[in-house]
Amino acid sequence: MKRRTLDIIFSAGGLVVAALLIVLGIAIASQYAFATEYVKGELSAQKIVFPAADKLTDVEKNWRPGSSCLVEYAGQPLQTGAQAECYAKYYIAVHMDTSAKTAGFPGATYATLGATRSELSAQVAAAKAKGDTAAADAAQKKLDAATALRTTMQTGETLRGLLLTTFGFSVLGDMAGLASKILFGLGAVMVVLSVAGLVHALVVPQDELVLGLVRQPRAAVYAG
Repeated sequence: MKRRTLDIIFSAGGLVVAALLIVLGIAIASQYAFATEYVKGELSAQKIVFPAADKLTDVEKNWRPGSSCLVEYAGQPLQTGAQAECYAKYYIAVHMDTSAKTAGFPGATYATLGATRSELSAQVAAAKAKGDTAAADAAQKKLDAATALRTTMQTGETLRGLLLTTFGFSVLGDMAGLASKILFGLGAVMVVLSVAGLVHALVVPQDELVLGLVRQPRAAVYAG
């Protein structure tokens, strides 16, 4: 096979592959754009704004190592996946933790408070059965606190879950954006290589074979 023919075949194939990569990149980039706009639209609709820096307490700023993001986003409207993660993991969570400690149930969650309420209800019933009014009142007070805390936890964990789900969706969108850039890059490389192959096909001698030999005219061969 002639070298020129092979160059043209490979170059044409490279251009086809480049076109496919670019088309795929465009399709994935559109998904990235959709995910970004969707996340921003849904989060903006909540009208959540991070507290101003001077309104943040020392506990909120230093609760966990990642809590520094509250200072970074201070005063900003919540519109991105990264902001949603910060607000859920470090602002809502610290207030839930504080509420649990204040109510007398440190470390409690919505799930664990179910068993706590059942236990306290049993204590109230047992105290009343014994006629111990003081013990019944004390247990009832704890039961009321656990009930109120469980409602707070349910609300907080629901909002946390929604925000973290949105964050996860935004991460998938960011991955799609990265994938589209890689595809565009590969497509550009294929275009450059294909064009180089076509240029080589134009400058290579017409009779050069794939192995690098030049086909000699038969007359010259016989003359030798």
